[in-house]
Amino acid sequence: MIVGIPKEIKEYEFRVGATPSMVRALVESGHQVLVEKNAGEAIGFTNEMYQFHGARVVETAADVYKSEMIIKVKEPQESEFKYLYEGQILFCYLHLAPDPIQTKRLIESKVVAIAYETVTDSKGQLPLLVPMSEIAGRIAIQAGAVSLQMNNGGKGRLLGGVPGVFPSNVVVIGGGVVGTEAARMAMGLGANVTILDKNIDRLRVLDAQYGPTLKTLYSTPTEIETVLKWADLVVGAVLIPGKTAPKLITRDMLKTMTPGSVIVDVAIDQGGCAETSRPTTHGDPTFVEEGVLHYCVANMPGACARTSTQALTNATMDYALEIANKGYRQALWENVGLRNGLNVCLGKVTNESVAHDLGYAYVTTEKTL
Repeated sequence: MIVGIPKEIKEYEFRVGATPSMVRALVESGHQVLVEKNAGEAIGFTNEMYQFHGARVVETAADVYKSEMIIKVKEPQESEFKYLYEGQILFCYLHLAPDPIQTKRLIESKVVAIAYETVTDSKGQLPLLVPMSEIAGRIAIQAGAVSLQMNNGGKGRLLGGVPGVFPSNVVVIGGGVVGTEAARMAMGLGANVTILDKNIDRLRVLDAQYGPTLKTLYSTPTEIETVLKWADLVVGAVLIPGKTAPKLITRDMLKTMTPGSVIVDVAIDQGGCAETSRPTTHGDPTFVEEGVLHYCVANMPGACARTSTQALTNATMDYALEIANKGYRQALWENVGLRNGLNVCLGKVTNESVAHDLGYAYVTTEKTL
């Protein structure tokens, strides 16, 4: 199979879909790999490194998009849709539920679009989302701590406080991978941390793991409203796989928060869990609503692009090899977890959550195969 690795063109996105090591694995399995010129140069993966491991470096996106399978990080941007063609395999993050325009373009192109964020493993977990969730959770605290500084528009609180001064109050909504990593980072910096989730069993695990250092709370609108009143930093870490994130933080709730507080909405890839959230970029990451600073960067792990690329490709490599070695039909048929990643196939929406949220007819993967 001919596999293409394009250069990411989303603003401030320096990750790349394959490391030189991943290219080597594909080449040694008998595949031809085309890498767009300078695709990984910003994070230290030079054209020469890719060539050394067997890739052919091509000049333009048009050249690389002739490939049978495209492996990238972020969803196709407007200028890339024209390169997609019927039957081409697209393997990347898509986050379609809050993005009707992208969904429409993928349907029209009749590509086979497999989304990293809905691929599952034997335990029903999301193995291709986990590494970026780990990084996003940690970055959320770094970004939140900096945003709390007065020079950045915050209220001037230090997360961990100092001797004689109380630490900041950090509220994490969602006890999954993002929320756990955010809580761990915040506790490591000495903050007073409360985490909310609707899964009692998950709260029990967190309580057993961290003890009284971490406060756990069952998530209801009333409890969220209560903790927001004294929160300095709020991390939105809510995820319903494939679906638009629920709006758990309302504008009225924001009005009860103290001015200069910060919300880091990690759920922004799926539309955000705050009613007031809208996507921002690393170039202009924050805005203020109701006196509260919002950090809503839609590709947060891109800030640590080299670490993120290495962590992501560690997770995606085996799946990419499976698709390339077997072809998408056989790979999807034999691997139910990979099959769960199929969101759009040959003009049909094959993810039930995406179909429901965007008003499309849902067609099972089995029917498309």
